[in-house]
Amino acid sequence: MTNYKTFTNVYDKLKPVDEAAVQKLWEEVYPTFQHKMVVLDDDPTGVQTVHGVSVYTDWSEETIERGFQEDSPIFFILTNSRAFTASETEQVHRDIAERVARVAQKHDQPYLIISRGDSTLRGHYPLETEVLKEASDQRIDGEVILPFFKEGGRLTIDNTHYVQDGDNLVPAGETEFAKDRTFGYQSSHLGEWVEEKTKGQFAKEDVTYISLETIRDLDIDTIEQQLLETSDFGKVVVNAIEEADVRVFSIGLIKAMNQGKNFLFRTAAAFTKVIGNISSRPLLTRDELIEENLQNGGLVVVGSHVQKTTQQLEALKTLSNLNFIELDVHLVLDKEAFQQEVARVKAEAEEQVASGVTTVIYTKRERLDLGENKKEEELKLSVEISDAVTSIVRDFQVRPNYLIAKGGITSSDVGTNGLRVKRATVAGQIAPGIPVWKTGNESTFPHIPYVIFPGNVGAVDTLKDVVVLLEDK
Repeated sequence: MTNYKTFTNVYDKLKPVDEAAVQKLWEEVYPTFQHKMVVLDDDPTGVQTVHGVSVYTDWSEETIERGFQEDSPIFFILTNSRAFTASETEQVHRDIAERVARVAQKHDQPYLIISRGDSTLRGHYPLETEVLKEASDQRIDGEVILPFFKEGGRLTIDNTHYVQDGDNLVPAGETEFAKDRTFGYQSSHLGEWVEEKTKGQFAKEDVTYISLETIRDLDIDTIEQQLLETSDFGKVVVNAIEEADVRVFSIGLIKAMNQGKNFLFRTAAAFTKVIGNISSRPLLTRDELIEENLQNGGLVVVGSHVQKTTQQLEALKTLSNLNFIELDVHLVLDKEAFQQEVARVKAEAEEQVASGVTTVIYTKRERLDLGENKKEEELKLSVEISDAVTSIVRDFQVRPNYLIAKGGITSSDVGTNGLRVKRATVAGQIAPGIPVWKTGNESTFPHIPYVIFPGNVGAVDTLKDVVVLLEDK
């Protein structure tokens, strides 16, 4: 067995966070920060730390202007680019960067763009931030890489990114996420990961590292100086195991930006909460979410194929009061048979939900594998499968009491193409790292609580616990 670091051992060796001192520094520095923050989310799970902010599902210039006109300093644009081909991703990010620049100039508003990516390092990197840099109207001095996300157990220590498993810290490159067929990687050390992903364009020796020791010493001057010395789109890796570590870094960042430095950001969800100055709030209750309390059942859609999702689905199946329907997605290779399968699943789900029984639709657990060198073909088939799943929600003839979608890409497609959301408000989290949208008037089901459940978040029983909470009438 690999001899992993343990969280307890790492934590005990570090100087504790001086929360009062950090808060005092924050209150002095943050009011000097006047940028509008535009978060490009490659799936809808990026709002898993925030509340009271808007999420837009299109990126027209009019929509971006609406975001700039909001009182909130931060808004999200759901690109869902993890489901895109490389060429689609490039076009979308170029369009957004150019439109943001025009709107910001029109309103004479300083801004920054955050590319919110997966906390386990999957996604179109470095493509997305490279395109944003090329299309920017600003000189971009550096790129901040900050995948820390405590609620999901993603910690960066000694420049290496870990996925927490109990007390053990598993290097990200040794997890199932690193074996992703589309976005796989080998390196856990983030400098080596940058070198791997950029094919040597940025060497690990040239990366700037913000250490936990510097952060815990509250050495803001050193952090600021490291950032002031960053140029030519140099990479900045930030170590963090607590939200306060991100706040300390952000104090140095704001001071450097106030001196004219510009950065792009490739981060997980923790950074958006901190830099957006969004307060913590308790987990959402059933009474806060379900206002109409229909006699209909809820609807749960499970698409993610990571091991954690499958384990959570099996735990959910222990609830005897739910109805479970498997969608055989392998039939996608036979269009007529697949259409019949989708119609069968939809009809059964409608009947059950209308009778008050919460229904779980889940895709066949065996991933469709076309063989080697078929990534683009598999991605296109996955889009067809997702279109079919979302059509069930879009055309559903019964309003569910609530809706849960499991998996990042699944929840994005269900939200945009199934629920047809144009703008949603993030109500908060129903469990750590699991956000809830309240849909807008334009939605298929207006004001329904929509639970966005990432594929790789939570314990084995978390999905079951969320359903039990929502079922407790």
